[in-house]
Amino acid sequence: RFRNVTGVQTCALPIYWPENEDTESLRKVGQYDGKTYTTVQIGTQCWMKQNLNAGTRINGNVTQSDNSIIEKYCFNKTEDSCTEYGGLYQWNEMMQYIMDPGTQGICPTGYHIPTTDEWLTLANYLGGGSVAGGEIKETGYRHWKSPNTGATNSSGFTAVGGGTYRPYPYDYFYLLREAGIYWTSSLATFGNVWREDLNYSVAGISPYSCEKEHSFSVSASGIKQRKPSHRDGFRFIKM
Repeated sequence: RFRNVTGVQTCALPIYWPENEDTESLRKVGQYDGKTYTTVQIGTQCWMKQNLNAGTRINGNVTQSDNSIIEKYCFNKTEDSCTEYGGLYQWNEMMQYIMDPGTQGICPTGYHIPTTDEWLTLANYLGGGSVAGGEIKETGYRHWKSPNTGATNSSGFTAVGGGTYRPYPYDYFYLLREAGIYWTSSLATFGNVWREDLNYSVAGISPYSCEKEHSFSVSASGIKQRKPSHRDGFRFIKM
């Protein structure tokens, strides 16, 4: 399902790039599940600029299940919403029913869903959690409501407010253009898991513990490994 179209491997998810690739090659285009994605380097990390939109859309009154198909919800049950904002995934579906933090999940081979530590690395590089949200939010009001507080997108991450879906028996979509909520692969307490929240009215990014049944975005969420170097100040994860 992953196709290298430029001679430089790219993905729909954040990556650490091989040592022999230069910065320019990080910005080349790749395809995953028939969709085109571009990348941006932020500090030691390389992140995708689009929310992941992989899999087959199912209706909101159907729970995503452990089968051979990657399933997604689209805001208000329209494919155009997935094209514009990316798909919405329940945690177990995103993880492909493996509980280990840093697992591959719905990512291409060689990539995995990032942990809260990896999101923290991003936030710290951009000045800390209180301002990092603005540094990664897309500017303007197409994909965020006014006032889109603090949005500069100085990092090039280009996060959008994809909203969320609360599935059956509630069956409603909400927070489009108000919140960009991204899953992590990290476990919290009491059976919950961690997510990272952006909001149209604040400049920060904040982790929250929540139930797995919610459906959120998977944006810039996977990491390609390379050999550790003495120059690196971040942690490596063995897959």
